[in-house]
Amino acid sequence: MTDIVDELKWRGLFAQSTDEDALRKALADGPVTFYCGFDPTAASLHVGHLVQVLTVRRLQLAGHRPLALVGGATGQIGDPRPTAERTLNDPETVAAWVQRLRQQIEPFLTFEGPNAATMVNNLDWTAGMSAIEFLRDIGKHFRVNKMLTKDSVARRLESQEGISYTEFSYQLLQGMDFLELYRRYGCVLQQGGSDQWGNLTAGIDLIHRLEPGATVHALATPLMVKADGTKFGKSESGAVWLDPEMTTPYAFYQFWLNVDDRDISRYMRILSFRSRAELEELERLTEERPQARSAQRALAEELTTLVHGGEQCAAVIAASKALFGQGDLAELDEATLSAALSEVPHARVPELGPLVDLLVEVGLAPSKSGARRTVKEGGAYVNNVKVADGEAAPDAGELLHGRWLVLRRGKKNLAAVEVVPAG
Repeated sequence: MTDIVDELKWRGLFAQSTDEDALRKALADGPVTFYCGFDPTAASLHVGHLVQVLTVRRLQLAGHRPLALVGGATGQIGDPRPTAERTLNDPETVAAWVQRLRQQIEPFLTFEGPNAATMVNNLDWTAGMSAIEFLRDIGKHFRVNKMLTKDSVARRLESQEGISYTEFSYQLLQGMDFLELYRRYGCVLQQGGSDQWGNLTAGIDLIHRLEPGATVHALATPLMVKADGTKFGKSESGAVWLDPEMTTPYAFYQFWLNVDDRDISRYMRILSFRSRAELEELERLTEERPQARSAQRALAEELTTLVHGGEQCAAVIAASKALFGQGDLAELDEATLSAALSEVPHARVPELGPLVDLLVEVGLAPSKSGARRTVKEGGAYVNNVKVADGEAAPDAGELLHGRWLVLRRGKKNLAAVEVVPAG
């Protein structure tokens, strides 16, 4: 066993626990069986969930046994949000999302050896339970006055919309999860985000009521917020998903590459598996030469490899370089190029016109005269080739994969033209 508590604290992954000294001893004496839950309220996990997934991985690497719970039952209810009631998804949709989330989580864990991980689904112990059994066996041990103190519940009660009994009962379901995992697997620790603290402690209280003498723990990681106060895990186009169909590997890589210098040190410690010495060196480089974005590149490469694999990461890096003239655009596969160009200003045209028109169309020049000036000054590029004649139309043979042109003004201003024949 390694001293995982100190490691989590150094990395900024320790917000609070029920009894730090007792938890530290349990982890030191280990191995400890622990769990973390993920609700299938969408077709994919997003990068906010990545904090928990990687913390589960970190605890397993320290010698402990993870239970990764994907909530086929709780996913049909939904943890109360502070602002509004969730839209309920039908059981078939939730079941399909359970499988998708399992497939996203499994590659991060090891399912062999003495501390092998186990995937679990809380529908297994709730599906056959009647409402009367649930109220008598579980509901009887919860106190409404305590449930009302949960932050999201209190805020909803103060709103005009209020809160449904369905969402109010979520605490009971999550509490029952911990009880069942304690009984079935000897699970004594639940891990989650600090916004889940009320749910984490609900399970502990239930176990103490029904299993006298049991010693169980909760560990919460801090909520991640950007330095500007906005929510972590959001890009201009919305949530950053782990599913490559919902957020392309290129966009995923770019999200980390564009992390604010004020945030990168904290993100590196929380999400990277590099050693302390490596992280401290990257922090030093960020302070001395922030324009090089060494830490951002390192984190982008590490996380893109973890989530999408080394081959996809290499393709994304090649695309990033090629777009700015440091590689051959023709060597990029169509899917990678298309994903990369969807992240820059682009225009769809039925056919290729003069370059000056195209530069205006995609927003690289304010007017035709401005476009002509850019060409005359040697700042206009088509597929990384400098163009001297702005009045000529690029040749159709220059289209990448028969459909794309990459336009660049100067070193950094990129745009794309996609030719889509009319009809």
